Amino acid sequence: MNAAPPTDRPRSGAGSPEAVLNTLPHPVLCVREDGRIMDVNVSAEAFFELSAIVLRRHDLKELVPFGSPLIALLEQALERNAPVNEYRVDLGMPRTGGERIVDLHVAPLAERPGTLVVVLQERTIADKMDRQLTHRGAARSVTALAAMLAHEIKNPLSGIRGAAQLLEQSASDEDRALTRLICDEADRIVKLVDRMEVFSDERPIEREAVNIHAVLEHVKRLALSGFGRNVRIVEEYDPSLPPVLANRDQLIQVFLNLVKNAAEAIGDAADGEIHLSTSFRPGVRLSVPGSSTKVSLPLQFTVRDNGPGVPEDLMPHLFDPFVTTKPTGSGLGLALVAKIVGNHGGIIECESQPRRTLFRVLMPMFVGGDVQHPRS
Repeated sequence: MNAAPPTDRPRSGAGSPEAVLNTLPHPVLCVREDGRIMDVNVSAEAFFELSAIVLRRHDLKELVPFGSPLIALLEQALERNAPVNEYRVDLGMPRTGGERIVDLHVAPLAERPGTLVVVLQERTIADKMDRQLTHRGAARSVTALAAMLAHEIKNPLSGIRGAAQLLEQSASDEDRALTRLICDEADRIVKLVDRMEVFSDERPIEREAVNIHAVLEHVKRLALSGFGRNVRIVEEYDPSLPPVLANRDQLIQVFLNLVKNAAEAIGDAADGEIHLSTSFRPGVRLSVPGSSTKVSLPLQFTVRDNGPGVPEDLMPHLFDPFVTTKPTGSGLGLALVAKIVGNHGGIIECESQPRRTLFRVLMPMFVGGDVQHPRS
């Protein structure tokens, strides 16, 4: 008697369709023609921040805004009985109040008439890469500008200041005020150039294992003793987070700048809050400047405030030099932050709306033997 033919692969366990779907990084939903959710994968649970059990109780229309392109796409797929796609859709999230840019793919399930498969491919990672390349380009342009300023401006300024001091010795009281003004303005320009020279420093940085929570605690103490004394600082840390591969002093500079900006944006508001959080988010990889290798960026650090937000027209240029909303600001702080993060092979991005501005920094973690000392 011949042996029975092999059965189909199991419906659960290793190699099952469910296991395969749960390994996908993109949210996948199985939806009835009336919009009722039948099943989801693990990525969909993370995307909607709801468990599969809860999602199965919902209609898809309850999870997206009224008139969402996703609902129209479901109707098109049913009418045509064929797959339909739409790219770069702003998919609002009414429950969480967030916004996600996604590519939508909807297709009828041939084995189950009246059933649709929805795949959401989030654009966040690709856009992060694009923005980071833009930030690095801005940093390189500032580097060239800084070198030019240092060479072409500081030397003539020293001559102007010296001449003004000589004239001051034989000038009348009225003219002495003018020579003093010349010296003061020359000093002011030198200070600006000195700040710009930071961008032209391309020496390798010394990196080691750094406890990000110790860095953030140091920044918090500095803030509460000065510019942030009237702001409530809330900490949401993952205590199991591994060390970050970084330069401690430069990390302090990055987060001190971000926290200071947040405090200044909040101003005198009575309910001002700054949230500092850390978490582990695997899946992002980026090339390190000057290297052909790619590093994983699983460590996510965020600084969030409930200030008025960043004007929409400034968002695309926020990390460019000389872009600022402060009347007396130089617009170099965030450009320097972007340069430091980029030099570490990391990513920085900003999301902003009224009462919720968030700066997110993704960095590489420390692996044994990763200590990097610059060559002498």
